[in-house]
Amino acid sequence: MSIQHAPVLTCTQLSWRHQGATILEGVDLQVRAGESLALVGPNGSGKSTLIKLLCGVLAASAGEVRLFGQPLSDYLRRDIAQRIAVVEQHSETLDAISVRDAVELGRTPWLSALAPWSAEDDRQVEQALQAVDLTHLSKRRWHSLSGGERQRAQIGRAMAQQPQILLLDEPTNHLDIQHQLSILGLVQRLPVTTVIALHDLNQALTCDRVAVLDKGRLIALGAPEEVLVPELLLQTFGVHAHYLVDPEDGTRLLRFRPAG
Repeated sequence: MSIQHAPVLTCTQLSWRHQGATILEGVDLQVRAGESLALVGPNGSGKSTLIKLLCGVLAASAGEVRLFGQPLSDYLRRDIAQRIAVVEQHSETLDAISVRDAVELGRTPWLSALAPWSAEDDRQVEQALQAVDLTHLSKRRWHSLSGGERQRAQIGRAMAQQPQILLLDEPTNHLDIQHQLSILGLVQRLPVTTVIALHDLNQALTCDRVAVLDKGRLIALGAPEEVLVPELLLQTFGVHAHYLVDPEDGTRLLRFRPAG
């Protein structure tokens, strides 16, 4: 296997139970360097739980997560944060801070008494603001931002961490279609390995691979059009589906009809 396709984040027989209920069961997954991997599945299938386990926010009930070949449990939280950044569905940020303040929070894992804020930290924040096209709004207060601008700022904070891996939990949830397209385009341009939980299966088609979760189990993994086939979509999502070709650019898209 070539270096560029080597696994950077893996889990083996990963399970998580809560109050006697099994939320995730026996998941085996390898995330390859440089790829974009979509996590899809019905509500309650375990997508958010898997993301929290992959970054160590939750401790597994069974199984193991490895980061660059080493057990995640061997890393300090600071070390994990220097390698993995997470963008959650609902990130809490104080209304009183500015956009730049929010993005600067991404530098926290790199700061210490021996490594105080420096010109390099300023440079990384400026690069992150440019990457998410928020330089012109850097002094704006958080409460004045639109939903799409807030999400871009959260991604900017994540990029200021200088992560090698970016985990996103439904980053387009509650956004209008213009902001959804903007956020997805931004994420696809970022020079990191990406794992992204999505509701929209047509958005998942733009990723390198798709992992399908159902009832806490990984039931399919592979190239989008090999995985998101009518039989699986009917069994897992309860819908009839077929592919259409956009005459504008030849892109294949899924169209859905209710089952029954």
